[in-house]
Amino acid sequence: MADLSINLAGIRSPNPFWLASAPPTNTGYQVQRAFEAGWGGAVWKTLGDPIINTSSRFAAVHFKGQRVAGFNNIELISDRPVEVNLREIRETKRLFPDRALVVSLMVEPKREKWHEIVKRVEAVGVDGLELNFGCPHGMAERGMGAASGQQPDLVEMQTYWVKEVAQTPVIVKLTPNITDITVVARHAVLGGADAVSMINTINSLAGVDLDTWNTVPHVGGKGAHGGYCGPAVKPIALNMVAECARTPEVSVPISGMGGVSSWQDAVEFMLMGASGVQICTAAMHHGFRIVGEMIDGLNNYLDDKGIASVKDLVGQSVPRYSNWGDLDLNYQVVARIHQEQCIHCNKCHIACEDTSHQCIDLLRDEAGRSYVQVREEDCVGCNLCSIVCPAEGAIEMIQVNHGRPPMSWNERQRVLTGLNRESSEAEVRSS
Repeated sequence: MADLSINLAGIRSPNPFWLASAPPTNTGYQVQRAFEAGWGGAVWKTLGDPIINTSSRFAAVHFKGQRVAGFNNIELISDRPVEVNLREIRETKRLFPDRALVVSLMVEPKREKWHEIVKRVEAVGVDGLELNFGCPHGMAERGMGAASGQQPDLVEMQTYWVKEVAQTPVIVKLTPNITDITVVARHAVLGGADAVSMINTINSLAGVDLDTWNTVPHVGGKGAHGGYCGPAVKPIALNMVAECARTPEVSVPISGMGGVSSWQDAVEFMLMGASGVQICTAAMHHGFRIVGEMIDGLNNYLDDKGIASVKDLVGQSVPRYSNWGDLDLNYQVVARIHQEQCIHCNKCHIACEDTSHQCIDLLRDEAGRSYVQVREEDCVGCNLCSIVCPAEGAIEMIQVNHGRPPMSWNERQRVLTGLNRESSEAEVRSS
């Protein structure tokens, strides 16, 4: 079997599956149960000055029969005394010395506050710290969480304060509620971060009850924006991980999270640059034992690929992620319909005719039976027909080779610039 162990900035764990700082890591009882189930690590629910949580705090978005396609919460950091948490953290690490135990922290942006909590937490024997600069609700209104995370200079300064006294690796957790996450990631690195983690939750409102007109969730008829996570946010998270992984100035390991629900999701995050993953919503939906399926699936995948260590996945797809201007404009695919697999639902024809490029014809054979056929000369290879097709294998996107060399928009602009320069120089010489 492949080696699933990871080392994230000096924090070691037997597998890359960690529980994220969230309700599942609120107590020693929970984290110990998770470790018994096989989780490689856990980030303890954020510690700071204890708060008062609301009693209605979770909501979910269900889509077309799928439960919890997205998850929304207005819960804040730990509402239990710091002393109680520290006692349970010490006991949990004693019972599971081989698991990664990281503690999430959030305090006011004051140097002495950071120094105090870092020293208290490290004294009980943790493996690392995660600075929560991402929580988008409640704490942000108090000047913490995303309120700090949206200001690169504050991220850098507070990271520096923590590094002044920290004896364990420091991970900086980034907010996605920002224009360019790489800017904040760079400042975290400038502040001395040993790693970054992303993404925290996205500003959201889960919905509105059409009978009562209350927001979902609501607290006595009042609502507030919360943090969105779960499978629906995975594409956003994957992009942000990839952007940081391909940014040279973000030269630290990445702990990836945001919609990781299976071993396949974990592999995608690792291929795009994450050294390990953190999981919350999937555990809340299905329980801690889902990690067993993730471990087995990842083991089988690596064995099938002939890969000895999960660490060999990290960043392998990053060089394939680029800017639009670097894409080959001469590369072309067209849709091809395999009639033997087609179920004649005509969804491809409708989608193409109404919303794409009108290149799928609805025809009839000699027996009067209808069928669909692509006019390949008019197909632009947009993929829409294959996306909406419910029959596996009925539509295939085929590469069409016209013998043209690769040409990106950037290359084209460079050629045109060169031609214009040569033309200008020739005009000067002729005059």
